[in-house]
Amino acid sequence: MRVSEIENPTNPSFLGNAAPVEKENNTACTEVIGKVPEELAGSFVRIGSNPVFVDNPETYHPFDGDGMIHEVHFQNGTASYVNAFVNTKGLQLEREKGDYIWTGLASPPDFNNEHGMMKNVANTAMVFHAGKFLALWEGGNPHHVSLPNLETVAEIDYDGKLNHPFTAHPKVDAQTGEMVTFGASIMASPFCSVSLVDKNGDLVHTTGIDMPKAAMMHDCAITSNYTLILDLPFTYNIENMAKGEPILQWDPDNGSRIGVLARGADGDQIKWFTIENCYVFHTVNAFEEGDEVVLEACRTPKMQALTDGRPDDVTVEDMPRMYQWRMNMKTGEVTEKLLDADWGSEFPRINENYMGLRNQYSYNGRMSPDVAGFDGIIKYDLVNETSQHHAYGPGRIGGEPMFAPRAGGTSEDDGWVIGFVWDENTQRSECMIFDAAKFDEGPVARIMMPERVPFGFHAGWVSQEQIDSQV
Repeated sequence: MRVSEIENPTNPSFLGNAAPVEKENNTACTEVIGKVPEELAGSFVRIGSNPVFVDNPETYHPFDGDGMIHEVHFQNGTASYVNAFVNTKGLQLEREKGDYIWTGLASPPDFNNEHGMMKNVANTAMVFHAGKFLALWEGGNPHHVSLPNLETVAEIDYDGKLNHPFTAHPKVDAQTGEMVTFGASIMASPFCSVSLVDKNGDLVHTTGIDMPKAAMMHDCAITSNYTLILDLPFTYNIENMAKGEPILQWDPDNGSRIGVLARGADGDQIKWFTIENCYVFHTVNAFEEGDEVVLEACRTPKMQALTDGRPDDVTVEDMPRMYQWRMNMKTGEVTEKLLDADWGSEFPRINENYMGLRNQYSYNGRMSPDVAGFDGIIKYDLVNETSQHHAYGPGRIGGEPMFAPRAGGTSEDDGWVIGFVWDENTQRSECMIFDAAKFDEGPVARIMMPERVPFGFHAGWVSQEQIDSQV
């Protein structure tokens, strides 16, 4: 069924600002409250799930939709809007057929599908590396997309060297230009593989990590010398999948541990640190301090299966909160610390020039028990353990905040925080821009988007210098 033909949907994925859009745009943004900074040059991008065809609108899972990128391009104090589908092979096949081919997470898998059991939807996150802007989905290969026109170039496999799923959250070391990525395997050991892509875009090393079970591993972290892998009690159960039951389960018997592996080393060299049971969807950053490797992330005490509703025993206190682990590489000891007891937050982003180094600031989507989404942004000062908040206001829901560094910036927060907001009151989408160093003063510009921008997943920033360097 084509999504545009669904009548009277009840699934929340097709209601309000969660509803997908069909139209692809390329238009100027002419309505601005405030002023777009003249020095802001590049593209703010946000990707999300935007289905074209579904098998059953009532059982559709929001992670199954085709990837669509929404871009606001800034240059000389002006802004323009482009949005486009990631033109994957799967989307091309379904368009040729005029109907769905894959069912999705909430339906029993079709092991006999001639095109494969799952579609690479390229809908989760993005990264710019070695002259290529990549749309990512953790179950398959990246897709190369050109900027600023958002034309899909090709699915890439690093000259056939990529032999594992590619995470939605690779980490780029700004000091070396290297990119670390990993992939979680469901069907067979090794259940985790880690790869290193050099500054030229060549995949130069892959190693497997032996783990007792296949765990849902969404994010990782790096320091100058190490890769951090999270083995947490949110695991895959193939027998459940075969029976049409949720493939993911909260599995406290699995335990929780953080693996620290020297960059470029083989998997059998990993050093594991056991921690209190928890789940982490997204890390903030990691760094080295003396004998310690330090990880900061958004931690929740428990996690529900992706195809289940929110269980009754998950409370407000279980919302993700900023947390820190310190792992001593000499003694094997680990210490844990809650950084914010008052507020839940997620989708943390930093100045990515500090990836793997001690950073001071993190910009997080603020969570409220009364809002199905982010009701504001928190700017964390992780060194002084303080925070500043910007609340969007009643009826306004935001997405992931992204930091865009000023070209030639002289401090970590010398730049802008950018994000989309949906206003239920006016039924309009906005792109908000904050001066990060003056975050408490509120937005310097609110761009009224010429079209509705549906809720989505992760955001990114690609500077004009990077856009000009594309290969």
